[in-house]
Amino acid sequence: MRISLAPSSWLALLLALLSMLGPFSVDTYLPAFASIAQTLDASAIEVQQTLTAYMASFSIMILWHGALSDAFGRRNIIIVSLAMYAAASLGCAMAGSVESLWIFRMLQGVSAGAGIVIGRAITRDLYTGAEAEKMLSLVTMIFSISPAIAPIIGGWIITLSDWRMIFQLLFVFALLLVVLCWRYLPESLPPERRQPFHPTMLWRNYRMIFLSPRFQLKAGALAFNFSGLFLYVASAPVLITRHLGLGPNQFGWLFVPSVAGIFLGALAANRMAGRRGDRQVRIGFALLTAAGLANVVYHLLFAPALPWTVAPLFLYTLGMSMVAPGLTLKVLDLFPQVRGTVASCQSFTMTMLSALVAGLVAPMLDDSVLALATGQFAFALIGLLLWRVSIATSIQAQPD
Repeated sequence: MRISLAPSSWLALLLALLSMLGPFSVDTYLPAFASIAQTLDASAIEVQQTLTAYMASFSIMILWHGALSDAFGRRNIIIVSLAMYAAASLGCAMAGSVESLWIFRMLQGVSAGAGIVIGRAITRDLYTGAEAEKMLSLVTMIFSISPAIAPIIGGWIITLSDWRMIFQLLFVFALLLVVLCWRYLPESLPPERRQPFHPTMLWRNYRMIFLSPRFQLKAGALAFNFSGLFLYVASAPVLITRHLGLGPNQFGWLFVPSVAGIFLGALAANRMAGRRGDRQVRIGFALLTAAGLANVVYHLLFAPALPWTVAPLFLYTLGMSMVAPGLTLKVLDLFPQVRGTVASCQSFTMTMLSALVAGLVAPMLDDSVLALATGQFAFALIGLLLWRVSIATSIQAQPD
């Protein structure tokens, strides 16, 4: 069955909904940590590891979504992954122990990344140049509401009902996406352009991508930028309840400023796309590093307090969101013949680093808000350094 291409705004909406599975899978259940621990008779660390289990499996499987879509088509892999995610969400809702919750969270992680990875490849398949950058930023603008509303929804569910209702909601959301993708998602990779799913070719492609210094530098810059935000996401239960003394339905204090920055940064990138070169990337890095520095200075001088503890996150995500579209396209264009695999490798780099942040860095730093601010600033500086080195490397490579 051949599906006609939807108008760009409707396609952006659908791709944004697919991207929302990630933040909804993480942010919605953060306010439920204490309730999950009590219901399943688990320790706080054991509940924290449900997030690590999700992120680790997400990171590993995300390596394969793009390669599978290069071989079997973008649309097919997305629909199968959504069906698997729906089944895993139902399993989470029915979990009787923290160990079984780990298993079903891992299954969620295995399937949740298909939409966001393959969505980038679809965008680049269908659009070029400034159009592609505008499309990516438009998807980001629509998608950006999810990190804001997800923890708020989770908090209200915990206040009014039971944590299992959160996973029941994810089950319904996944089924809705299956229907929408079946009816409206275009297939952007025709059979004649597909790559064989063969071990030798896969090994060659992955080796080519991961051994590329240009890929490592550009993808690494994106990953470290995002980890500066994800450090706060992973530490949200401690930051909100212990350091700021707020309740489980007040996670919006952390996520609303962050999402506002993501939305406005994507809007700025959309307006500047194709007209001013990499200027929006330079401005973005200036903003996110300035935010990281301001965050450290404030918490050196003052105790954590609203709104000042969360205010720098607005500036940080504003800069991060300005950087992301242009730099993402540069990564995808490094190896255009296997764009889906490149999208997988870039997402793997980002999410594996995020899994390490959630499992190791956040627990080490969340006893102190100053330590969290210092960690975020360090991530921003590393991202900036990688980007600057990538520019110098590209300039040196131009004569070749």
